[in-house]
Amino acid sequence: MKKILFIVMLSLISIYSFGQEYTRQDTLRGSITPERVWWDLKFYHLDIKVTPADSSVNGSVTIKYEVLKPYQVMQIDLQKPLVIKKVEDDKGNELEIKHEGNAHFVTLKEKQIKGDINSVKVFYGGQPKVAIRPPWDGGISWDKDEDGNLFIHTNCQGIGASIWWPNKDHMYDEPDSVLMSVNVPKGLMDVSNGRLRKVDKLKDGTNTYHWFVSNPISNYVISINIANYKNFSEVYKGEKGDLDMDYYVLPYNLKKAKTQFKDAVRMMEAFEYWFGPYPFYEDSYKLVEVPSTGMEHQSAVTYGNGYANGYRGRDGSGTGLGMKFDFIIIHESGHEWFANNITYKDVADMWIHESFTNYSESLFLEYFYGKEAGQSYVRGNRRGIQNDKPIIGDYNVNNSGSGDMYVKGGNMLNTLRTIINDDEKWRSILRGLNKTFYHQTVTTEQIEGYIAKEAGMELKPFFDQYLRDTKVPILEYYQKDGAFFFRWNNGVEGFDMPVKVMLDGKEYWIRPTKKWDQLKMETPFKSLEMDPNIYAAIMKVTEY
Repeated sequence: MKKILFIVMLSLISIYSFGQEYTRQDTLRGSITPERVWWDLKFYHLDIKVTPADSSVNGSVTIKYEVLKPYQVMQIDLQKPLVIKKVEDDKGNELEIKHEGNAHFVTLKEKQIKGDINSVKVFYGGQPKVAIRPPWDGGISWDKDEDGNLFIHTNCQGIGASIWWPNKDHMYDEPDSVLMSVNVPKGLMDVSNGRLRKVDKLKDGTNTYHWFVSNPISNYVISINIANYKNFSEVYKGEKGDLDMDYYVLPYNLKKAKTQFKDAVRMMEAFEYWFGPYPFYEDSYKLVEVPSTGMEHQSAVTYGNGYANGYRGRDGSGTGLGMKFDFIIIHESGHEWFANNITYKDVADMWIHESFTNYSESLFLEYFYGKEAGQSYVRGNRRGIQNDKPIIGDYNVNNSGSGDMYVKGGNMLNTLRTIINDDEKWRSILRGLNKTFYHQTVTTEQIEGYIAKEAGMELKPFFDQYLRDTKVPILEYYQKDGAFFFRWNNGVEGFDMPVKVMLDGKEYWIRPTKKWDQLKMETPFKSLEMDPNIYAAIMKVTEY
């Protein structure tokens, strides 16, 4: 019955959710289709030539996979205007392709037997979409630096890696390793993810850079960055030993980078404390200068923040604390733990990436400047909360939720820490998440379940309130006949979050529900304050 329902859903021209219309292309992009589910990614070899003269990319992608169950049709994704020229299996057979928009269905000739490791080679090319406003707009950017040299890079979060190369464009399945062979014009260098294996110098004056990633990696963080780079490096003594940290910048920014990039080591120290070891020691850590603001490309974090603290010189919290660090270095590197180590299966759960990483900014501040600095920063960021729609998006259609996944999500996590009321337990939960879900793709339910179990608390109504609803809970109260009366209003069903209040400066922990409860008082209180680190409103009522 489930299979029949899935096929019916997939065949619909459009579906609706929360007033939004989705097309079959959305479903093909966002679902684990029958043509995806039967095979498990093992390895990509991306072998391409980048030609700035006509803004083209041409080459091939070898896809190695394990057969999970017998099936003969494979879905490969590639977005127009790029075209798949042909597909061959590992026996050299050219395979039939049925094209349906950005999804391409390849019929395999050889019988697919459970447990076998097979491969196909996809030949493709053309002029990929140009990114107009990266990283918010996906594609390839063909820029020039101040010296007139080419300055090229990729961004594809959300729109998908298939905007510039053919792959299994769904987040649930990551390859175990990737080899990127990128041919670039003379005088330029490509910096991609992982470690540089070798450089082939060709007779035509071009060079091919071979980068290898030995850890699982999401397709959207695989990147090419091409420029006249200068490199400097250092070794960080981390939790798992020596970590190579490399920096690739434009020549005229080398001096500034050697000063500004000191934040990278500070980041590593703070985040290994809070989250556990950097997840990709084998592949090193890199910061790579690009013309856009930057992105969390695994082991090759891109940077374009103007060598200034804050976000392009601004502090979104309004507290001044955001000017104590380089936002792009800290935020985008925080994604190495939450996005690249722990990765959502469905983009609807993007909060797993962005909420934790937004929160990581405050933890960086706390590590170096004290807890109150971190807490003040979180509270200051609240002014950016919109409460326009739920943080969690619609599943199976490549839909992310509200942009509140950043600041509201960070405040949700800070609220959660506050009600757990045990900082060491909270740190152990953050580290435990990265250990338990090491190099895995996950669901919201897995993350919620782990936190609830380790905290020893029932947290489903809590997560429903902050992730699946837009209402801000209101602590309503009044006093009468020697008692303090309180309840939660504006909450979801079952919402009963504990909260710390100060009555005339004396601390009390209460656990309101949606029904009135009371606390007996010896004398009437004159002032009431709720812990400011809890993201909720408070209101005195006169009618009840």
